[in-house]
Amino acid sequence: MFANLKSQPADKILQLMGQYKADPRADKIDLGVGVYKDATGLTPVMRAVKAAERQLWETETTKTYTGLAGDPEFNAALAALVLGDALAAERLSSVATPGGTGAVRQGFELIRMAAPEARVWVSDPTWPNHLSILNYLHIPVEPYRYFDADSRAVDFAAMMADLAATKPGDVVLLHGCCHNPTGANLTLPEWAEVAALLERTGAVPMVDIAYQGFGDGLDADAAGVRLIASRLPEVLIAASCSKNFGIYRERTGALIALSDPAKREVTQGTLAFLNRQNYSFPPDHGARLVTMILNDPALRADWQEELEAVRLGMLALREHLAAELRQLSGSDRFGFLAQHRGMFSRLGATPEQVERLKREHGIYMVGDSRLNIAGLNAATVPVLARAILAVGI
Repeated sequence: MFANLKSQPADKILQLMGQYKADPRADKIDLGVGVYKDATGLTPVMRAVKAAERQLWETETTKTYTGLAGDPEFNAALAALVLGDALAAERLSSVATPGGTGAVRQGFELIRMAAPEARVWVSDPTWPNHLSILNYLHIPVEPYRYFDADSRAVDFAAMMADLAATKPGDVVLLHGCCHNPTGANLTLPEWAEVAALLERTGAVPMVDIAYQGFGDGLDADAAGVRLIASRLPEVLIAASCSKNFGIYRERTGALIALSDPAKREVTQGTLAFLNRQNYSFPPDHGARLVTMILNDPALRADWQEELEAVRLGMLALREHLAAELRQLSGSDRFGFLAQHRGMFSRLGATPEQVERLKREHGIYMVGDSRLNIAGLNAATVPVLARAILAVGI
Protein backbone atom coordinates (compact mmCIF):
# COMPACT_ATOMS: atom_id res chain seq x y z
CA MET A 1 0.00 0.00 0.00
CA PHE A 2 2.64 2.54 1.04
CA ALA A 3 4.46 1.91 -2.23
CA ASN A 4 1.70 3.92 -3.90
CA LEU A 5 2.44 7.05 -1.88
CA LYS A 6 3.99 9.99 -3.68
CA SER A 7 6.16 12.73 -2.26
CA GLN A 8 4.15 15.80 -1.27
CA PRO A 9 5.33 19.34 -2.01
CA ALA A 10 7.35 20.74 0.87
CA ASP A 11 5.92 23.64 2.86
CA LYS A 12 7.88 26.67 1.68
CA ILE A 13 7.81 28.43 5.04
CA LEU A 14 9.03 25.34 6.87
CA GLN A 15 11.78 24.97 4.27
CA LEU A 16 12.76 28.58 4.86
CA MET A 17 12.92 27.95 8.61
CA GLY A 18 15.32 25.07 8.00
CA GLN A 19 17.54 27.21 5.79
CA TYR A 20 17.61 29.96 8.41
CA LYS A 21 18.63 27.55 11.17
CA ALA A 22 21.42 26.14 9.02
CA ASP A 23 22.80 29.60 8.18
CA PRO A 24 25.93 30.17 10.34
CA ARG A 25 25.88 33.98 10.01
CA ALA A 26 25.47 35.67 13.40
CA ASP A 27 23.73 38.73 11.93
CA LYS A 28 21.03 36.84 10.00
CA ILE A 29 17.43 38.08 10.29
CA ASP A 30 14.33 35.84 10.23
CA LEU A 31 11.32 37.62 8.71
CA GLY A 32 9.72 34.48 7.34
CA VAL A 33 7.90 32.48 9.99
CA GLY A 34 4.45 33.77 10.94
CA VAL A 35 4.96 33.96 14.69
CA TYR A 36 5.08 37.06 16.89
CA LYS A 37 8.48 37.78 18.43
CA ASP A 38 9.49 40.48 20.88
CA ALA A 39 12.57 42.69 20.57
CA THR A 40 14.79 39.90 21.89
CA GLY A 41 13.58 37.43 19.26
CA LEU A 42 11.49 35.37 21.67
CA THR A 43 7.79 34.53 21.61
CA PRO A 44 6.95 35.20 25.27
CA VAL A 45 4.23 33.66 27.41
CA MET A 46 1.83 36.49 28.22
CA ARG A 47 1.50 37.53 31.85
CA ALA A 48 -2.21 36.71 32.06
CA VAL A 49 -1.60 33.29 30.53
CA LYS A 50 1.05 32.53 33.18
CA ALA A 51 -1.29 33.69 35.93
CA ALA A 52 -4.18 31.62 34.59
CA GLU A 53 -1.94 28.55 34.33
CA ARG A 54 -0.94 28.93 37.99
CA GLN A 55 -4.59 29.16 39.00
CA LEU A 56 -5.49 26.18 36.84
CA TRP A 57 -2.70 24.07 38.30
CA GLU A 58 -4.04 24.76 41.79
CA THR A 59 -7.74 24.23 41.06
CA GLU A 60 -8.09 21.70 38.22
CA THR A 61 -9.43 18.39 39.52
CA THR A 62 -9.90 16.33 36.36
CA LYS A 63 -8.61 15.83 32.85
CA THR A 64 -11.73 14.16 31.52
CA TYR A 65 -13.37 15.18 28.25
CA THR A 66 -15.37 18.40 28.07
CA GLY A 67 -17.65 17.51 25.12
CA LEU A 68 -17.56 17.16 21.35
CA ALA A 69 -18.04 20.91 20.91
CA GLY A 70 -15.54 21.78 23.63
CA ASP A 71 -16.25 23.75 26.80
CA PRO A 72 -19.47 25.81 26.35
CA GLU A 73 -17.94 28.62 28.43
CA PHE A 74 -15.01 28.89 26.02
CA ASN A 75 -17.27 28.89 22.98
CA ALA A 76 -19.42 31.62 24.50
CA ALA A 77 -16.47 33.75 25.65
CA LEU A 78 -14.64 33.62 22.32
CA ALA A 79 -17.82 34.26 20.32
CA ALA A 80 -18.46 37.33 22.48
CA LEU A 81 -14.89 38.56 21.95
CA VAL A 82 -15.23 38.27 18.18
CA LEU A 83 -18.84 39.35 17.71
CA GLY A 84 -19.34 41.89 20.51
CA ASP A 85 -22.69 43.65 20.10
CA ALA A 86 -23.39 41.57 16.98
CA LEU A 87 -23.64 38.42 19.11
CA ALA A 88 -27.04 36.80 18.56
CA ALA A 89 -27.35 33.68 20.71
CA GLU A 90 -30.44 32.45 18.90
CA ARG A 91 -28.42 32.24 15.65
CA LEU A 92 -25.12 31.05 17.12
CA SER A 93 -23.53 27.62 16.84
CA SER A 94 -19.88 27.02 17.66
CA VAL A 95 -17.28 24.35 18.39
CA ALA A 96 -13.77 24.48 19.79
CA THR A 97 -11.08 23.43 17.33
CA PRO A 98 -7.34 22.69 17.32
CA GLY A 99 -6.25 26.22 16.47
CA GLY A 100 -7.45 28.54 13.74
CA THR A 101 -6.33 26.03 11.11
CA GLY A 102 -8.64 23.45 12.66
CA ALA A 103 -11.48 25.97 12.49
CA VAL A 104 -10.76 26.66 8.82
CA ARG A 105 -10.66 22.94 8.05
CA GLN A 106 -13.93 22.26 9.88
CA GLY A 107 -15.53 25.23 8.12
CA PHE A 108 -14.57 23.83 4.73
CA GLU A 109 -15.84 20.41 5.80
CA LEU A 110 -19.18 21.98 6.75
CA ILE A 111 -19.38 23.74 3.37
CA ARG A 112 -18.71 20.48 1.55
CA MET A 113 -21.41 18.71 3.55
CA ALA A 114 -24.02 21.48 3.24
CA ALA A 115 -23.39 22.42 -0.40
CA PRO A 116 -21.30 19.85 -2.30
CA GLU A 117 -21.30 22.02 -5.45
CA ALA A 118 -20.22 25.20 -3.65
CA ARG A 119 -17.37 27.28 -5.01
CA VAL A 120 -15.15 29.04 -2.47
CA TRP A 121 -13.94 32.47 -3.60
CA VAL A 122 -10.48 33.24 -2.20
CA SER A 123 -8.51 36.49 -2.25
CA ASP A 124 -5.48 36.65 -4.54
CA PRO A 125 -3.19 36.31 -2.66
CA THR A 126 -4.25 34.50 0.51
CA TRP A 127 -2.71 32.37 3.24
CA PRO A 128 -1.35 29.36 1.32
CA ASN A 129 -2.94 26.83 3.68
CA HIS A 130 -6.41 28.05 2.63
CA LEU A 131 -5.72 26.83 -0.89
CA SER A 132 -3.92 23.69 0.27
CA ILE A 133 -6.89 22.52 2.36
CA LEU A 134 -9.47 23.45 -0.28
CA ASN A 135 -7.55 21.56 -2.95
CA TYR A 136 -7.11 18.55 -0.67
CA LEU A 137 -10.87 18.47 -0.08
CA HIS A 138 -11.52 18.89 -3.83
CA ILE A 139 -13.60 22.00 -3.25
CA PRO A 140 -13.72 24.27 -6.33
CA VAL A 141 -11.80 27.51 -5.83
CA GLU A 142 -12.40 30.85 -7.56
CA PRO A 143 -9.82 33.62 -7.02
CA TYR A 144 -10.86 37.25 -6.63
CA ARG A 145 -8.47 40.12 -7.13
CA TYR A 146 -7.47 41.79 -3.88
CA PHE A 147 -3.98 43.31 -3.81
CA ASP A 148 -2.62 45.95 -6.17
CA ALA A 149 1.06 45.19 -6.73
CA ASP A 150 1.92 48.80 -7.61
CA SER A 151 0.27 50.65 -4.73
CA ARG A 152 0.55 47.71 -2.28
CA ALA A 153 -3.04 48.49 -1.26
CA VAL A 154 -6.38 46.75 -1.66
CA ASP A 155 -7.66 46.87 -5.25
CA PHE A 156 -11.22 47.26 -4.06
CA ALA A 157 -12.79 48.00 -7.43
CA ALA A 158 -11.30 44.81 -8.90
CA MET A 159 -12.36 42.82 -5.84
CA MET A 160 -15.96 43.99 -6.13
CA ALA A 161 -16.02 43.37 -9.88
CA ASP A 162 -14.93 39.77 -9.34
CA LEU A 163 -17.28 39.09 -6.43
CA ALA A 164 -20.21 40.35 -8.47
CA ALA A 165 -20.05 36.97 -10.23
CA THR A 166 -20.77 35.02 -7.02
CA LYS A 167 -24.02 33.06 -6.83
CA PRO A 168 -26.28 31.62 -4.13
CA GLY A 169 -24.49 28.63 -2.61
CA ASP A 170 -21.04 30.13 -3.20
CA VAL A 171 -18.80 30.99 -0.24
CA VAL A 172 -16.57 34.08 -0.10
CA LEU A 173 -13.53 33.69 2.16
CA LEU A 174 -12.54 37.00 3.78
CA HIS A 175 -9.71 37.93 6.14
CA GLY A 176 -11.15 39.58 9.24
CA CYS A 177 -8.15 41.86 9.77
CA CYS A 178 -4.37 41.97 9.26
CA HIS A 179 -4.57 40.30 5.86
CA ASN A 180 -2.05 37.50 5.44
CA PRO A 181 0.20 37.84 3.43
CA THR A 182 -0.28 41.46 2.33
CA GLY A 183 -1.12 43.46 5.48
CA ALA A 184 -3.60 45.49 3.39
CA ASN A 185 -7.07 45.65 4.95
CA LEU A 186 -10.57 46.65 3.95
CA THR A 187 -11.95 49.82 5.51
CA LEU A 188 -15.26 49.63 7.38
CA PRO A 189 -17.14 51.38 4.53
CA GLU A 190 -15.66 48.77 2.17
CA TRP A 191 -16.86 46.00 4.47
CA ALA A 192 -20.33 47.51 4.21
CA GLU A 193 -20.13 47.42 0.41
CA VAL A 194 -19.04 43.78 0.50
CA ALA A 195 -21.97 42.97 2.78
CA ALA A 196 -24.38 44.69 0.41
CA LEU A 197 -22.95 42.80 -2.56
CA LEU A 198 -23.29 39.44 -0.79
CA GLU A 199 -26.86 40.33 0.14
CA ARG A 200 -27.56 40.82 -3.56
CA THR A 201 -25.76 37.72 -4.86
CA GLY A 202 -26.75 35.32 -2.07
CA ALA A 203 -23.20 34.11 -1.45
CA VAL A 204 -22.22 33.14 2.12
CA PRO A 205 -19.27 34.88 3.81
CA MET A 206 -16.65 32.92 5.72
CA VAL A 207 -14.36 35.15 7.76
CA ASP A 208 -10.96 33.95 8.96
CA ILE A 209 -10.02 36.18 11.90
CA ALA A 210 -6.62 35.05 13.15
CA TYR A 211 -5.11 38.35 14.35
CA GLN A 212 -7.77 40.18 16.35
CA GLY A 213 -6.01 42.82 18.44
CA PHE A 214 -2.86 42.96 16.29
CA GLY A 215 -4.06 45.68 13.92
CA ASP A 216 -6.08 48.63 15.23
CA GLY A 217 -7.37 47.13 18.49
CA LEU A 218 -9.68 44.32 19.62
CA ASP A 219 -12.94 46.03 18.68
CA ALA A 220 -11.69 47.83 15.57
CA ASP A 221 -10.20 44.62 14.19
CA ALA A 222 -13.52 42.81 14.60
CA ALA A 223 -15.67 45.63 13.18
CA GLY A 224 -15.84 44.09 9.72
CA VAL A 225 -16.89 40.63 10.85
CA ARG A 226 -19.45 42.17 13.23
CA LEU A 227 -20.95 44.17 10.38
CA ILE A 228 -21.12 41.07 8.20
CA ALA A 229 -22.66 39.07 11.05
CA SER A 230 -25.36 41.68 11.64
CA ARG A 231 -26.43 41.84 7.98
CA LEU A 232 -26.07 38.39 6.43
CA PRO A 233 -28.38 35.47 7.29
CA GLU A 234 -25.62 32.85 7.21
CA VAL A 235 -22.00 33.44 8.21
CA LEU A 236 -19.03 31.23 9.06
CA ILE A 237 -16.21 32.53 11.27
CA ALA A 238 -12.88 30.80 11.96
CA ALA A 239 -11.26 32.34 15.03
CA SER A 240 -7.77 31.74 16.42
CA CYS A 241 -6.26 32.40 19.85
CA SER A 242 -2.69 31.59 18.79
CA LYS A 243 -1.56 35.15 18.18
CA ASN A 244 -3.53 37.42 20.48
CA PHE A 245 -3.07 35.09 23.49
CA GLY A 246 0.37 33.86 22.39
CA ILE A 247 -0.62 30.19 22.86
CA TYR A 248 0.52 28.84 19.50
CA ARG A 249 1.39 25.36 20.72
CA GLU A 250 -1.86 24.94 22.68
CA ARG A 251 -3.83 24.87 19.39
CA THR A 252 -6.83 26.93 20.48
CA GLY A 253 -9.53 28.16 18.13
CA ALA A 254 -13.22 27.97 17.32
CA LEU A 255 -15.53 27.65 14.35
CA ILE A 256 -18.61 29.86 14.69
CA ALA A 257 -21.68 29.51 12.48
CA LEU A 258 -24.56 31.99 12.30
CA SER A 259 -27.77 30.62 10.80
CA ASP A 260 -31.53 31.02 10.87
CA PRO A 261 -32.67 30.40 14.47
CA ALA A 262 -34.83 27.55 13.21
CA LYS A 263 -31.69 25.77 11.94
CA ARG A 264 -29.45 26.55 14.90
CA GLU A 265 -29.91 23.17 16.61
CA VAL A 266 -29.24 21.24 13.40
CA THR A 267 -26.20 23.41 12.66
CA GLN A 268 -24.79 22.89 16.16
CA GLY A 269 -25.33 19.15 15.89
CA THR A 270 -23.59 19.05 12.53
CA LEU A 271 -20.57 20.92 13.89
CA ALA A 272 -20.32 18.45 16.78
CA PHE A 273 -20.65 15.56 14.32
CA LEU A 274 -17.78 16.92 12.22
CA ASN A 275 -15.60 17.21 15.32
CA ARG A 276 -16.38 13.57 16.11
CA GLN A 277 -15.31 12.44 12.64
CA ASN A 278 -12.05 14.35 12.80
CA TYR A 279 -10.61 14.41 16.33
CA SER A 280 -13.60 13.76 18.62
CA PHE A 281 -12.96 16.03 21.59
CA PRO A 282 -10.98 19.24 20.97
CA PRO A 283 -7.99 20.13 23.17
CA ASP A 284 -8.96 22.00 26.32
CA HIS A 285 -5.89 23.44 28.06
CA GLY A 286 -5.53 26.55 25.92
CA ALA A 287 -9.30 26.99 25.69
CA ARG A 288 -9.59 26.89 29.47
CA LEU A 289 -6.86 29.51 29.87
CA VAL A 290 -8.61 31.80 27.37
CA THR A 291 -11.92 31.31 29.20
CA MET A 292 -10.35 32.15 32.56
CA ILE A 293 -8.74 35.29 31.15
CA LEU A 294 -11.83 36.56 29.36
CA ASN A 295 -14.12 35.92 32.33
CA ASP A 296 -11.85 37.35 35.04
CA PRO A 297 -11.78 41.19 35.03
CA ALA A 298 -8.26 41.47 36.43
CA LEU A 299 -6.75 38.85 34.10
CA ARG A 300 -8.60 40.32 31.13
CA ALA A 301 -7.38 43.84 31.88
CA ASP A 302 -3.77 42.66 32.14
CA TRP A 303 -4.10 40.63 28.92
CA GLN A 304 -5.53 43.59 27.02
CA GLU A 305 -2.78 45.85 28.33
CA GLU A 306 -0.04 43.48 27.15
CA LEU A 307 -1.78 42.85 23.82
CA GLU A 308 -2.04 46.59 23.23
CA ALA A 309 1.70 46.94 23.91
CA VAL A 310 2.37 44.23 21.33
CA ARG A 311 0.16 46.00 18.78
CA LEU A 312 1.73 49.41 19.35
CA GLY A 313 5.20 47.89 19.18
CA MET A 314 4.51 46.47 15.72
CA LEU A 315 3.07 49.80 14.56
CA ALA A 316 6.22 51.55 15.80
CA LEU A 317 8.39 49.11 13.83
CA ARG A 318 6.31 49.75 10.70
CA GLU A 319 6.67 53.51 11.08
CA HIS A 320 10.40 53.19 11.80
CA LEU A 321 10.99 51.07 8.69
CA ALA A 322 8.93 53.36 6.45
CA ALA A 323 10.78 56.42 7.80
CA GLU A 324 14.19 54.76 7.38
CA LEU A 325 13.40 53.86 3.76
CA ARG A 326 12.04 57.35 3.11
CA GLN A 327 15.26 58.89 4.37
CA LEU A 328 17.56 56.50 2.46
CA SER A 329 15.63 56.47 -0.82
CA GLY A 330 14.45 60.07 -0.90
CA SER A 331 10.95 58.89 -1.80
CA ASP A 332 7.79 57.75 -0.06
CA ARG A 333 7.28 54.65 -2.17
CA PHE A 334 7.51 52.48 0.95
CA GLY A 335 4.90 54.48 2.84
CA PHE A 336 2.51 51.54 2.54
CA LEU A 337 4.48 49.79 5.29
CA ALA A 338 3.12 52.27 7.83
CA GLN A 339 -0.41 51.88 6.47
CA HIS A 340 -0.52 48.08 6.59
CA ARG A 341 -1.59 46.32 9.77
CA GLY A 342 -0.65 43.16 11.61
CA MET A 343 2.54 41.14 11.39
CA PHE A 344 2.83 40.99 7.61
CA SER A 345 3.45 43.17 4.60
CA ARG A 346 4.24 42.22 1.05
CA LEU A 347 7.16 44.28 -0.23
CA GLY A 348 6.54 43.74 -3.92
CA ALA A 349 10.02 42.30 -4.51
CA THR A 350 10.76 39.75 -7.21
CA PRO A 351 11.79 36.20 -6.23
CA GLU A 352 15.30 37.06 -7.42
CA GLN A 353 15.46 40.08 -5.10
CA VAL A 354 14.20 37.97 -2.20
CA GLU A 355 16.90 35.43 -2.95
CA ARG A 356 19.54 38.17 -2.99
CA LEU A 357 18.34 39.42 0.40
CA LYS A 358 18.91 35.93 1.76
CA ARG A 359 22.19 35.21 -0.04
CA GLU A 360 23.88 38.60 0.29
CA HIS A 361 22.42 39.97 3.51
CA GLY A 362 21.21 36.99 5.55
CA ILE A 363 17.63 38.29 5.51
CA TYR A 364 15.02 35.57 5.22
CA MET A 365 11.48 36.18 3.98
CA VAL A 366 8.94 34.17 1.99
CA GLY A 367 9.52 34.05 -1.78
CA ASP A 368 6.50 36.27 -2.53
CA SER A 369 8.27 38.99 -0.43
CA ARG A 370 6.00 38.65 2.59
CA LEU A 371 7.95 39.88 5.60
CA ASN A 372 7.08 39.48 9.27
CA ILE A 373 7.36 42.91 10.87
CA ALA A 374 7.48 41.26 14.31
CA GLY A 375 10.81 39.68 13.34
CA LEU A 376 12.44 43.13 13.49
CA ASN A 377 13.71 45.32 16.30
CA ALA A 378 15.09 48.85 16.51
CA ALA A 379 18.61 47.67 15.63
CA THR A 380 17.67 45.55 12.60
CA VAL A 381 15.26 48.01 10.96
CA PRO A 382 18.10 50.12 9.45
CA VAL A 383 19.87 46.93 8.34
CA LEU A 384 16.78 45.77 6.48
CA ALA A 385 16.18 49.20 4.95
CA ARG A 386 19.70 49.34 3.51
CA ALA A 387 19.43 45.79 2.19
CA ILE A 388 16.05 46.48 0.51
CA LEU A 389 17.57 49.34 -1.45
CA ALA A 390 20.78 47.45 -2.12
CA VAL A 391 18.96 44.71 -4.02
CA GLY A 392 16.94 47.24 -6.03
CA ILE A 393 13.46 46.89 -4.59
